[in-house]
Amino acid sequence: MTDHLGPLELVGDRWIIGDPKREGGSCLVLTAEGLERHEFGAPAPDAVVPWSRFVELKIRATFRAWHATRAMGVMGALGGGPLETGRSGCSVHGLLRHPYEGWSVNYSHHERPYTGPHVLVVKALFQKASEAKALHRLGDPEWLGAAVARLAPLRAGWAPKVNSQVSEIIEDLGT
Repeated sequence: MTDHLGPLELVGDRWIIGDPKREGGSCLVLTAEGLERHEFGAPAPDAVVPWSRFVELKIRATFRAWHATRAMGVMGALGGGPLETGRSGCSVHGLLRHPYEGWSVNYSHHERPYTGPHVLVVKALFQKASEAKALHRLGDPEWLGAAVARLAPLRAGWAPKVNSQVSEIIEDLGT
């Protein structure tokens, strides 16, 4: 089984977004109840958002850790390119209900770079899980493991094709 897809990584029996070992950093743990935000070295999560509160959920990921710096945020703003850059370049954001409000949290980039195909596919996974109203499935380690095993080998090229492939896989695995 594949143990990662861009910033999404299997650590023990839990799927985590970001590097849980990066000193001074943070990560998000996908649990059956919802998303837990953990600061490095903290014994417990500092925030938990239940899956039922999410209307939509999206992920941003930079290819390399240094892309997520303030300096690269300025360069990205000036250059206007398609790369995710800046301090929110590694983040998860969405819309919450009850009350309706925007939500965003950053995570720490792993030391390893993320490949272009993995970044595109993990973004599509979150987008298509939102559209299918299946975000709670991201908290099921077996379901997510099966999804990642099928998604990781995809060769991302044309975004619409990747989106349809991800939709098919989500449907095949059940929502």
